[in-house]
Amino acid sequence: MPLTEADIELIRCLVCRVPVAFTPARDGLQCPTCRRVYPIKDDLPQMLLDEAYIPKEQA
Repeated sequence: MPLTEADIELIRCLVCRVPVAFTPARDGLQCPTCRRVYPIKDDLPQMLLDEAYIPKEQA
């Protein structure tokens, strides 16, 4: 079952502690402050710092 906006309302960035939002491609959750992306694999957000990355065009 795909994630919805309601599903991610309580999820926060592990670094900044602010709410995350879907990436434009909806393949990850991105922090608006540090721009870190937490990928979504098998409909589950990978909320681990080892899995997170900052896109090159936004670094």
